[in-house]
Amino acid sequence: MGKATAVGTAVVVCAAVGVAVVLARRRKRREDELLGSVVAERKRRVAAVIEEVERSLATPTALLRSIADAMVTEMERGLRGDIHAQLKMLISYVDNLPTGDEHGLFYALDLGGTNFRVLRVQLGGREKRVVKQQYEEVSIPPHLMVGTSMELFDFIAAALAKFVDTEGEDFHLPEGRQRELGFTFSFPVNQTSISSGTLIKWTKGFSINGAVGEDVVSELSRAMERQGLDMKVTALVNDTVGTLAGGRYNDNDVVAAVILGTGTNAAYVEHANAIPKWTGLLPKSGNMVSARTPYTWKTKVYATIVINTEWGSFKSDKLPLSEYDKIMDFESLNPGEQIYEKMISGMYLGEIVRRILLKLAHDASLFGDVVPPKLEQPFVLRTPDMSAMHHDSSHDLKILGSKLKDIVGIADTSLEVRYITRHICDLVAERGARLAAAGIYSILKKIGRDKVPNGESKMPRTVVALDGGLYEHYKKFSSCVEATLTDLLGEEASSSVVAKLANDGSGIGAALLAASHSQYAEVD
Repeated sequence: MGKATAVGTAVVVCAAVGVAVVLARRRKRREDELLGSVVAERKRRVAAVIEEVERSLATPTALLRSIADAMVTEMERGLRGDIHAQLKMLISYVDNLPTGDEHGLFYALDLGGTNFRVLRVQLGGREKRVVKQQYEEVSIPPHLMVGTSMELFDFIAAALAKFVDTEGEDFHLPEGRQRELGFTFSFPVNQTSISSGTLIKWTKGFSINGAVGEDVVSELSRAMERQGLDMKVTALVNDTVGTLAGGRYNDNDVVAAVILGTGTNAAYVEHANAIPKWTGLLPKSGNMVSARTPYTWKTKVYATIVINTEWGSFKSDKLPLSEYDKIMDFESLNPGEQIYEKMISGMYLGEIVRRILLKLAHDASLFGDVVPPKLEQPFVLRTPDMSAMHHDSSHDLKILGSKLKDIVGIADTSLEVRYITRHICDLVAERGARLAAAGIYSILKKIGRDKVPNGESKMPRTVVALDGGLYEHYKKFSSCVEATLTDLLGEEASSSVVAKLANDGSGIGAALLAASHSQYAEVD
């Protein structure tokens, strides 16, 4: 009986173990099936969000052409002085672009953000061109950005006076002459002459008491007087007009300038007789330009004016606004304004990517069951970081993974997640670049440089000067801009159009405009 009992017990134990094993296997199979279905559902939801993003950000060529047509219409409304025009088409009063003949010592002040630059340049005429240049960058203390107008301009004038004191023997001011300055002021102004303009509003974090409605040149001039600095502001320009001047100095075929950086804007050379709202005398000087008639090109001297489009404010029902754009605009400091800028500029591209990744985290658990808290923070993902992720060509996307970990606290991402993230960067950058190209195309269309006329073999060489960190450093973005512009223009016209980087154009451009509008120009 003892042996029989032991055997029976062993059989029972073995049976129990067998049952347990079977149950464990079934449970494991069910868990695997459940996990598989969860993973499959997650992938389905990820794919659904990505499909929706791809659809909402799409920019087919036909759409870009319609956007360009809408922008041309708004340009024409702005030039007529239509108060409802989305593009203000501001008259810059620059009627005398640099030719290369300028010579002498000239200064520039470039104020457009939390830093400003002071620059001096010695010009040697057509033969020697820029003989020497020097510059310094100065940070503005935060308290001065929300202080008084006098405090801010006194600080700037003191830095400028200190810079003048370091003027070396390589810079020569003719005896009896006053130093002259080009003032790049990249805030909205109502310009009333080449050297005067009243401030409309502060932007970019500035909130200065007592400056709105005042002439910014007068404010700076009084501050320089208080510093004992004998200097005359001969040109007030914004950064885009300065870039155009710098571009024209180096290449006489430059007809437009575009800034693609933290913000965006464009300026171009327009015939004075194509500006209905121009009520003054025609400019006393002109530029040798090629103009298209219905049958041929003719080159002659036309009276021209540089127009500051302020194209960042463009908006149209043709623009492919996604839910991410709409929510970002609604939550911005200026809802309903600068719509085009919010779709293409460096200030916003990284934020659009963040919002899409947040949607993927919420709706498709892309980064796991818990949404990373840092990903909820607006503007935590900057466009330079987006660019670094987008340009990561390593086999395991190591740089991209590191950025996700360091910036939004997402550690140990799978290769699949990294590829999805890079794809989102690609979609957002491509849309921004293609929309920017449509804007450039609209300017070329406005001035008749968009196609070769009937009976002609080619179009005159046409150069667009581009500046800004987004265009300069985000190579996939800039390459897409150029490729899209070529596509819009077609093979014949695009062979005559050149997109040229005009690095630091606005700084030296202001000095060159001070020279071309010098009070001593006729004496020289």
